[in-house]
Amino acid sequence: MKLRVIKQRSLWWTISIAIILSGLVAMGISWTRPDIRAPLRPGLDFVGGTRLQLELDCNQPGCDNPIDLGEVRDILNEQGLGNSSIQVVDQHGLSVRTSALNVDQRGQLVNALQERIGQFDAGATQIDTVGPVVGRQLFQSGLLSLLVSFVGITLYMTIRFQLDYALFAIVALFHDVLITVGMFSILGLVAGVEVDSLFIVALLTIVGFSVNDTVVIYDRIRETIQLHPDRHINEIVDGAVNQTLTRSINTTLTVLLTLTAIFLFGGETLKYFALALIIGFTMGAYSSIFIASTLLALWRERTGQAIAIPAADPIDADA
Repeated sequence: MKLRVIKQRSLWWTISIAIILSGLVAMGISWTRPDIRAPLRPGLDFVGGTRLQLELDCNQPGCDNPIDLGEVRDILNEQGLGNSSIQVVDQHGLSVRTSALNVDQRGQLVNALQERIGQFDAGATQIDTVGPVVGRQLFQSGLLSLLVSFVGITLYMTIRFQLDYALFAIVALFHDVLITVGMFSILGLVAGVEVDSLFIVALLTIVGFSVNDTVVIYDRIRETIQLHPDRHINEIVDGAVNQTLTRSINTTLTVLLTLTAIFLFGGETLKYFALALIIGFTMGAYSSIFIASTLLALWRERTGQAIAIPAADPIDADA
């Protein structure tokens, strides 16, 4: 059974547009939220401040009931930290992100929480502090890295193929990045998921992986055009996608199995890094097959390049 990507390209584009619009709506809502004020919920790496990750010691009394979020908020208000971000993790874990605190202020906050909530496990306690200047530098460096990668990929694709190949490969990359960012914006709203410097690393990795899939399909399209210049671009694209489909699926599935294991068993630090890669790599395979190739075919049709060299008309023997 052959996959007819050209025949159903409106369906593939509609699916992508719907997902992207959902993410854009979530980013707009996040921007208006007073506790976020950004398209994504920024982590400590980007905005600076102090983050306390605490976990109740269940060998001590007071671990029978889950942490009451309202009580934690009351304690922070009493400490003058009412604008802090609070998240309860697995009922007995607590993550608090607040403005930068010195050693004495951190000690006072932890003591106040322990008096009302219960004893925390000292071995599971993590306290990180990042200055706002460092946070801005990380954010700017991340954006610059993404911009440089897009420019480099455009130049590479233009040199190796043609400009229209490069432009639609970049469209596919924007598609993958937008969907990944949009999904994390939704997660930030419904689950309080924050993005940190690892998220930028994930986006750069997604860009590299996605363009690799696109290059494989484009290479087969170019090769077929050279061998059969009289064939229509729609037929060539369908054939190229089907010839490379098994490779694309196998490559993506192999990577996703590893990433799923990291997501499930890699710990809290790598959990959302792996999730970003899972979303991005899945969308990368999707965009290479259903977006980049179909857009190239549409462009060639609209610009009169659907057939590279039309077949010569047969010579009339009676002439």
